[in-house]
Amino acid sequence: MTKSPDDKKTKRWRGRGVVGFLRPALLFLLSREKAHGYSLIAGMGEFKFNTKSIDPSLVYRILREMEDDGLISSQIGKESLGPKRKIYKLLPKGKTYLDELVEGLRRRRDEIDILLQKYDREIK
Repeated sequence: MTKSPDDKKTKRWRGRGVVGFLRPALLFLLSREKAHGYSLIAGMGEFKFNTKSIDPSLVYRILREMEDDGLISSQIGKESLGPKRKIYKLLPKGKTYLDELVEGLRRRRDEIDILLQKYDREIK
């Protein structure tokens, strides 16, 4: 089977979608409870992410960006017997931002639903 020249573009587009979805998913998980990075990565399974393929450095970069933006805070946890871990916590500004992201996702879902319905009726 030959790959079309657009396969690379399609894969790249899908990758951006996943990365774009990490931020709201992480904020959602933190809205329920404080957590360290690896437990947040494990929690991504709730959203059908393949947790084994998530690059931890990407997740930590996003967490650091969200902390810099004042959406979350972190502190070194004391309960670990091994190496100390950062425990992340959602801040009020992060909750407001999560609400905005969810509203944007709802609008996008509606747009996607319309496209899929039209496709099913007119092309399929």
